[in-house]
Amino acid sequence: MVNMQHERHQRAEAEGKRVSRFFAAATLTGREVPDRQWLVRGMIPSGTVTLLSGDGGTGKSLIALQLAAACALGRHWIGRGVAPGEAMFISAEDDEPELHRRLADVIEAEGIGFEDLDRLTLRSLAGEDALLTALDARTGIQKATALFREIDHYLADLRPAVLVLDTLADLFPGNENDRGQARQFIGMLRGLAIRHSCAVVLLAHPSLSGIQSGTGMSGSTGWHNSVRSRLYLRRVIQGDEEPNPDARVLATMKANYGPTGDEIALTWRNGIFEADPAETGLDRMAKRSRADRVFLKLLRMLTEQGRHVNANSGPYYAPTVFAAEEDAEGVTRDAFKAAMSRLFGQGVIRNAEIMRGRKPVNVIQEVE
Repeated sequence: MVNMQHERHQRAEAEGKRVSRFFAAATLTGREVPDRQWLVRGMIPSGTVTLLSGDGGTGKSLIALQLAAACALGRHWIGRGVAPGEAMFISAEDDEPELHRRLADVIEAEGIGFEDLDRLTLRSLAGEDALLTALDARTGIQKATALFREIDHYLADLRPAVLVLDTLADLFPGNENDRGQARQFIGMLRGLAIRHSCAVVLLAHPSLSGIQSGTGMSGSTGWHNSVRSRLYLRRVIQGDEEPNPDARVLATMKANYGPTGDEIALTWRNGIFEADPAETGLDRMAKRSRADRVFLKLLRMLTEQGRHVNANSGPYYAPTVFAAEEDAEGVTRDAFKAAMSRLFGQGVIRNAEIMRGRKPVNVIQEVE
């Protein structure tokens, strides 16, 4: 049976047909279970696509370039270990002089020279046709462009640990709001990741709603659902203010192979991003206690004013409303969101239904 399947595969490949890769689960008997491979453990898996989104000017290109350099050098990236190996960084946004300037800051911070980056391959597509696929408007099918095939061949020779692609808006020819097109494009990139056993990191801009909601989503949910991991680089906003313009947070928004919700606090210093010192357990407890206290304080205040809030997304979403208040005491939207979850779990607050005009609405109330 196995020989017959092998012969069919050979004939199909020779005729240029699609080859089925069905296999009996019993053939796994006795095989060692393979370890999951990571570029950055818990954040960026190998052999698949990770989406890194961030609004324009937040520094996602820089932090991705730092990732590629860390891989090539076998060093840490924003405090996290990185699997060492060849790295390829392709930018459709930055020209060669800009890449040169950014790398100069990286090597100065690392105390090395450009000669030490012999395992980092760069390619600027600025000013060129950077589309990786061509879309047939009649069938909706995307096909690889000459550039895609060039990258595919280069990866076969280089065998990198990571391929960084910057940015989605320049590389994708279709409608970002079309779920089918999004899944198809990610599928083609995942094919590269699987064939060449590397991590593909795709940079993207979030949509306006993605920025406002704090999710960092870009266009259709097809992007979020198709990738195995999604990271979001955002500014630190308190109410309507940005206390430190150099502060950022890199959040794990999706992790099929690990926990979500992980956040790394960063600060831009001397041209690169550095991880802030890790909080102690006491620091975290103090922050959570403050967030819980301020949440309840604002809930009481707004309830007395007749400004009811709820636990659902929208204009009355409690974490968003509270973070915009002058009395928020610096507590962020995400901290209020975590506090809300804790307070619900502790039975301190509950969902209740009240009448707004003639319409019943759900609101958050403190349990008496």
